[in-house]
Amino acid sequence: MNPDVVMVGCGDLGSRIGRRLAERGHRVLALRRRADLVPAPLQGLSVDLAREVPGLPPLDLRFVVVALTARPRDEAAYRSTYVEGMGRALDAIDALGQRPERAVLISSTGVHGHTADGIVVDEELPPSPADGPAQMLLEAERLFAERVVGGTVLRCSGLYGGDGARLVERVRDGAIDDPHRWTNRIHRDDAAAAAVHLLTRAEAPGPVDLGNDDEPALLGDVASYLAGRLGVPGPDPADPARAHGKRISNARLRSTGWVPTYPTFREGYADVGSGGD
Repeated sequence: MNPDVVMVGCGDLGSRIGRRLAERGHRVLALRRRADLVPAPLQGLSVDLAREVPGLPPLDLRFVVVALTARPRDEAAYRSTYVEGMGRALDAIDALGQRPERAVLISSTGVHGHTADGIVVDEELPPSPADGPAQMLLEAERLFAERVVGGTVLRCSGLYGGDGARLVERVRDGAIDDPHRWTNRIHRDDAAAAAVHLLTRAEAPGPVDLGNDDEPALLGDVASYLAGRLGVPGPDPADPARAHGKRISNARLRSTGWVPTYPTFREGYADVGSGGD
């Protein structure tokens, strides 16, 4: 049977999304530079979207998910991956005369770079990218909106869980230098669940949703929790009076029926220090 889902990008988060869709009975085709890295039961197709338009097999298309990863973090790499690479994938879908019922682009709350300290960011706040990579993400969002009718952008906060534990290592090394900064995060499993929720819920999703857990937290509070789990000295205490940075609201996504499995950093990092770090 022909694939009914196209995953444009299939790294850690894309794999989690694809596997969840496969568990629901969908046939997932995943585009990645190395198809051998695409996990079963997803079908992989090797393609370098930075250089070529993929040749897709016949599709019975229902869903498209764009979950790309750019390296390094600079404007050129983000343009090549998110803007030009996504565009080539959409060209290939258009060439087959296919139109998805639903589509999700994984973006970042980094497009809200310039905000006043303490502001609560929601979907009504206009983006204000602070650097070239964030500008390219916003350009990719605009291109996606133009080319995919009814598509949804899921702007995720800092992803954690699974591969990589940078904050854990920083706490272990005593390298927390700004404990008073607001931080925002979402566990990769919750981000994957949010993407699948937006694709499959009965009501049509809106154009943008923010993916965040329930509790933006001061970095010092998160680091102190992790230090306790690790049995290492903690950072200087966070002082709410000195708090700065932005806080991301997940109220709209929550209102659609999505419920995070890891509502705060405490649940998300609960296995740290017990072999899970």
